[in-house]
Amino acid sequence: MSVLEQISSNEAMALEEKYGAQNYHPLPVVLSRGEGVFVWDVEGKKYYDFLSAYSAVNQGHCHPRIINALKEQGEKLTLTSRAFYNDMLGRYEKYITEFFGFDKVLPMNTGAEAVETAIKLARKWGYEKKGIHSNQAKIVVCQNNFHGRTITIISASNDPIATENFGPFTPGILSIRYNDLNALREVLEDQKVAAFLVEPIQGEAGVYVPDEDYFREAHKLCKENNVLFVSDEVQTGIARTGRLLASCGKCSCPDKLCSGTPEVKPDILILGKALSGGVVPVSAVLANNDIMEVIRPGNHGSTFGGNPLACAVALAALEVVRDENLAENADYLGKIFRTEMEKLAKQTDLVTLVRGRGLLNAIVINDTEDSSTAWDICIALKNNGLLAKPTHGNIIRFAPPLVMTEEELYDCIGIIRKTILEFKTD
Repeated sequence: MSVLEQISSNEAMALEEKYGAQNYHPLPVVLSRGEGVFVWDVEGKKYYDFLSAYSAVNQGHCHPRIINALKEQGEKLTLTSRAFYNDMLGRYEKYITEFFGFDKVLPMNTGAEAVETAIKLARKWGYEKKGIHSNQAKIVVCQNNFHGRTITIISASNDPIATENFGPFTPGILSIRYNDLNALREVLEDQKVAAFLVEPIQGEAGVYVPDEDYFREAHKLCKENNVLFVSDEVQTGIARTGRLLASCGKCSCPDKLCSGTPEVKPDILILGKALSGGVVPVSAVLANNDIMEVIRPGNHGSTFGGNPLACAVALAALEVVRDENLAENADYLGKIFRTEMEKLAKQTDLVTLVRGRGLLNAIVINDTEDSSTAWDICIALKNNGLLAKPTHGNIIRFAPPLVMTEEELYDCIGIIRKTILEFKTD
């Protein structure tokens, strides 16, 4: 079969079933094209994308400015490794550090790599700056987190699906309840704690939004105990929640971009996904000099980290966020969406809760986590032209590209409303 030969949805799914590892359970739809907020399957049916590749395509599918950057750089130079300098990395480093308000950036590829990098950085800082005895540093995480799927990261997970039969696990990780300042206060009494790694909103856990003062007070506790505050914004960053960063307070920075108010700015910031607009894998770890200086030649790296192609794409992706006011659009549309979903929840017993921030939202379906109801609703949504996916069994996450217009959003609200009100449980 030629790679250019068009195949049917059934043929494509059969190929994956036969030749691919079964580590995902996708909806039965085979996509072949995307533009803005829309995707098309191989038969030509058009859908609204309400997942955005888990917030990797905040700028919309195949944004022309990002694709042009990919094409232009791809015809010049794609990879040098870090054995040599290239003419794009320094420009990208200057742009992203100024954009988010940090001294230094360590470029990587995937979100999981960036989290691993942050853990290594925090441990090394703990030994060399805080004075923790060698090999005794501890990292505090929260229950129900999702930081990735490497061995070290799943060592921080309490999800049995992620951990079963993958041990032994990495030591030195302490898990506490999310959104519980008392639990954090207690664990920080341990002088061996180097860092607190936390998501501003737990997306994979069902878009669990903490109390409004949680991040501010958690950051304060870390400062009081000389512990690094590490914010994983791989999914929530890059304007998704109506702010440039979800960990920000109210916007107080130039050009209406939020790089963090002083009282909540993380010591280490982890970014990925939308950092490239979903075009190539790009992630980053940002910190100030007093932290990043513990990393020296040979301590950490990646053949593809900081490659010129990724740098050009990431520059364009961040410019799109700034120039098209995507944070403001996400904030505005998100308020409309939650208002309309709350109206829907009053019309049906099928929806019990609506939560979210910006255009990262979820509805909780009135059924158990082991039921198929949320999945079946997503199948019905697909049939009606909108793609979404359940998480944690009975929760449906809604996260469309941030380039969505108000008219398109109301069209989608109509699809969701019609689908749920007409849905019949067995």
